[in-house]
Amino acid sequence: MSLDIRYLKSRPVCKVTFRLPAEAAPDAESVHLVGEFNDWSTTDCPMTRLKDGAFKVALDLDTGRSYRFRYLIDGKTWENDWEAHRYEPTPVGGVENSVVEV
Repeated sequence: MSLDIRYLKSRPVCKVTFRLPAEAAPDAESVHLVGEFNDWSTTDCPMTRLKDGAFKVALDLDTGRSYRFRYLIDGKTWENDWEAHRYEPTPVGGVENSVVEV
């Protein structure tokens, strides 16, 4: 999994590309990016499957803050980003969210 962050000079946002590699979800039919930026919607940010089997989506996020997020595979399996900036516990015991800082 990887995060590609590109800051825009013209406004206080950055383009963040979220990528889930094929080996993280080799048999997945769908992957959605779920997090604070979309009010934890499990349907608002579908990721596109690439030719190599990875999934990716890019979002414009406001700079100067952090966002908690996770990947939802086939509507039932949650996965964290292995390259997240850090992890924070969720209200559900024993689970952590990935965090990206922009």
